Amino acid sequence: MTADVAIVGYGPVGALLANLLGQAGLSVLVLDKERQVYPLPRAIHFDGEVMRIFQSAGLREAALAVSRPGNQGMHFVNAEGRTLLIRGGTADDGPHGCANNYYFHQPELERVLREGVARHAGVAVRLGCEVTALRERGDWVELDLADGGTARARYVVGCDGARSLVRKTMDSRMEDLGLHQPWLVFDAILKDDGPSLPAHTVQYCDPARPMTYCNVVGRRRRWEIMVMPGDDTAALVRPDTLWALVRRWVTPEQADLERAVVYTFHSVLAHGWRKGRMLLAGDSAHQTPPFLGQGMCAGMRDAANLAWKLEAVLRGRAGDALLDSYESERAPHVRAFVELAVRLGGIIQATDPDAARERDRRFSAGEPEIFEFPSPALGPGLQGDAPAPAGLPFPQPRLDDGRLLDEALGNRMAIIGAPGVVAAVGDATRERWRTMDAVVLDRPGRTLAAWLDAHGARAVVLRPDRYLMGVARTSDELERITARLPAAEVALSR
Repeated sequence: MTADVAIVGYGPVGALLANLLGQAGLSVLVLDKERQVYPLPRAIHFDGEVMRIFQSAGLREAALAVSRPGNQGMHFVNAEGRTLLIRGGTADDGPHGCANNYYFHQPELERVLREGVARHAGVAVRLGCEVTALRERGDWVELDLADGGTARARYVVGCDGARSLVRKTMDSRMEDLGLHQPWLVFDAILKDDGPSLPAHTVQYCDPARPMTYCNVVGRRRRWEIMVMPGDDTAALVRPDTLWALVRRWVTPEQADLERAVVYTFHSVLAHGWRKGRMLLAGDSAHQTPPFLGQGMCAGMRDAANLAWKLEAVLRGRAGDALLDSYESERAPHVRAFVELAVRLGGIIQATDPDAARERDRRFSAGEPEIFEFPSPALGPGLQGDAPAPAGLPFPQPRLDDGRLLDEALGNRMAIIGAPGVVAAVGDATRERWRTMDAVVLDRPGRTLAAWLDAHGARAVVLRPDRYLMGVARTSDELERITARLPAAEVALSR
């Protein structure tokens, strides 16, 4: 078996990456030791940027069908019932052309992603097929399989989770970011006469027993319950203990227990996401506590960042060095989310009564504080040292003709600008655009023109993952941004 890219692991991140690479027409081999989608709940949240990535894979409508908009926010409530903090970002129509947050049942989303993969003839999926060893040989990576077979690919991406074989083979070091705390995760399905529960997520910051409540999708609800010193974890997962812990909200007469398991929430970040022709994505590269709902989201962003770069390299549009920008851009972005989740965990997990009282005093006695969902910039990469909004996602407005921006651009590099600025660039710049298969939108219409005016810009360069490479006021500036395109060295060598 031979492929352009082999993906080890067929969870949500591996399945999304297979969709994006298959859509690009590359040959892809997906290998996973499991034979079926894991049938129980795990991840339950993704954000608007991830929905936009699903849109880029042609899966927006299918993802909408198995999720619900999370437009009620997240409330941090102390032991007395006072709301300390509210996570905002609850718009139904946010900057990515969709709601800012969504809740879902992971097995249903995984089925959507796998059905999406089935559309692409160039993607081969082998389930029940464990990879036992990898080694790089010249222009290929060879993979040994547990059944005695072998495969090879020009690149391998390890989407194989926290115990990643690919990461071990690469000998990538893991950095500990400070949080390792066991929590009991309790999933239930409400019955017809179930209780009236909050529509929003609640972080119960009670030092006696911190808890999280989530309204997932349909009748599904989740409680996450901090394991306290002296707890017997085997006893915690027994039904009688579980129902006693949540009896102020729900009883066994009102809901069916679906799953109860103790997880240890980790905060770690790998150093070395690429070694030659091997790369990491998702939990193999980073793990975050769930307090922002960003664990799966981070992996989906990895897939979007990496997919277009692999395509550019494999199609000969860019040199192999482009892949070095994957970790340099993504790792600081992931770190920002993990560190914020750890800080929020400090608010939730305060179990010393004096520390909890001091925490409560730090918040205003008036209205609860509001914090907006963050949008960190990429780390050093293709945007060079350009200031924000370079390195941030470009919004997806609805255009004058009614289409969303990405529907007009497709999954390509894009130049958007005023006609005079775009027309004035030289032949070398246009050659670079052609090399990267860029689409040029030189009649941006009212909505995009308003964004350009608001940022003092006449043109922008967008990457296929819809992050801004740079903002130009003149055609000379547009040419300088274009010179940073990964196609530059390829174009100039022709």
